[in-house]
Amino acid sequence: MKTIEIIKPDDWHVHFRDHEILKNVVPETTRHVSRAIVMPNLTPPILTGQDAIKYKNRIEKAIPKEDKFLPLMTLYLTENTNENEIKKSYENKLVFAAKLYPAGATTNSESGVKDIKKIMPLLETMSKIGMPLLIHGEVTNSEIDIFDREKEFIDNTLDFICNQLPDLKITLEHITTKEATLYVNEGNKNLSATITPHHLALNRNAIFVGGIRPHYYCLPILKRETHREALVKVATSGNPKFFLGTDTAPHLMSDKESACGCAGIFNATYCLSTLAQIFDNQKSLSKLEKFVSLNGANHYKLKSNVEKITLVKSNEALILKKVLSVDKQNISIFNPGFPIFWNVLA
Repeated sequence: MKTIEIIKPDDWHVHFRDHEILKNVVPETTRHVSRAIVMPNLTPPILTGQDAIKYKNRIEKAIPKEDKFLPLMTLYLTENTNENEIKKSYENKLVFAAKLYPAGATTNSESGVKDIKKIMPLLETMSKIGMPLLIHGEVTNSEIDIFDREKEFIDNTLDFICNQLPDLKITLEHITTKEATLYVNEGNKNLSATITPHHLALNRNAIFVGGIRPHYYCLPILKRETHREALVKVATSGNPKFFLGTDTAPHLMSDKESACGCAGIFNATYCLSTLAQIFDNQKSLSKLEKFVSLNGANHYKLKSNVEKITLVKSNEALILKKVLSVDKQNISIFNPGFPIFWNVLA
């Protein structure tokens, strides 16, 4: 039986939702990570520091007593966001970062930004005070193929922001393409990116093999195998510009298995097991700690965690739970589609 010990990870991109879903999914994250950046796309969204504090209080009530966990809160940027609100909320440590959603890009993003130039004064303020900008990097123009929207955003929006504000700390969230890995790697020192377990594990075939698979539908959407391979390459290399952001995004099965087929994958339960298996398959287990525990903290200029966790490799594949129960309904738990032999030692 093989074991590895690593510094306890952080998750730099989570969706906890709210109400009953929040109460049930929070422990799935806090069991294995010490900190997480919490996305603000609720209905209504988190627009002010006071909104963030109220949401943080609801999250903290859901954390099991045995878990030590710090939720890092974010503001949802709109074209009407007040500059003083941004500054006050950040300087008073009510929030950790702000999130840029192009309007209509993903779940509950309707209030997002349509014209990036309208929020440039906000981004300039963020750059001056050292507040990180988190970006969902896709255009929403219906004329652009859904599989090309990340590249189009990089070429026409991200590049503009980076050139105008080179001192702004930017995280390009849940990257999905080879082009994104190259752009981030070659970008300035303030630009980094998160990568999800599902984009490392799956390509776009997973959505369609044997019929429509709504539980593998997410945004940004899964891409070609060549892109998945590029993500695996940078994630398992130890490159400090890339780190874990699970983008764990729960929806009730009734919402996933519907005409909408809501976008989002709930992957918190077996996140570390999945990643350990991917890194093991690449003979890169020695780089796992950098990806899940060190690179993100370094990007945000935070100290790494002190606590450690142990992962154990069994001789037989894990039997994965299929669902998480929420008030007589279920959330589908992500299955990467290949055997997993690694588990976190309780």
